[in-house]
Amino acid sequence: MLASLPMPEEIILLTGDVEGPHFRVILESHNPALVVVHVQTRDELEAACLRPTTGGGARRLISFSTLVIVPAAVLEALDLPAYNFHPGSPEYPGSHAASFAIYDGAGRFGATAHLMEEKVDCGPIVAVEWFDVAPDSRFMDLELQTYETLLKMFADLAAHLATSDEPLAVLDAQWSGPKHTRAEFKAMKELQADMEEDEIRLRYRAFG
Repeated sequence: MLASLPMPEEIILLTGDVEGPHFRVILESHNPALVVVHVQTRDELEAACLRPTTGGGARRLISFSTLVIVPAAVLEALDLPAYNFHPGSPEYPGSHAASFAIYDGAGRFGATAHLMEEKVDCGPIVAVEWFDVAPDSRFMDLELQTYETLLKMFADLAAHLATSDEPLAVLDAQWSGPKHTRAEFKAMKELQADMEEDEIRLRYRAFG
């Protein structure tokens, strides 16, 4: 059972090349003995997660703002709960959440951390932070604000993730809304000859 395991020996960190070294420092500051393995691709993830840990201890996966879909076999091989930091509020699961929020005229938006399951953006939610969306925001503005919120959320949860084998407490918050895809995002960037000018301006602001 999870409660019988020691503190994590290893964390697999699935994120970009900018975030990886910074997050490693944060996690190791809370647990100097922790081994942090930074991966960016599915192949690197599978290789890291499916091999034994050096000391045979517990392993955790943290995914932060990545497009890589984690296979079920990887999640099943982990000793500890895996968490994903999603750049969007629970109303916007899936890809390019900020763009679809602007297109919908959302009045508030935010960032979400959740337990990872086989299906994308559907696991129990452990942290959410919302903020108001400024009028006439462009997708780049909203993505930047969301990213900054997500960084703060990671910093707030890092101590627990680096030192505790206990699951994070689940919030009374639920995923809702359609799970948008990269294909949908690409389709929304295509303009049609019969579109109204207001629609064209909105799509440019939301999708570029």
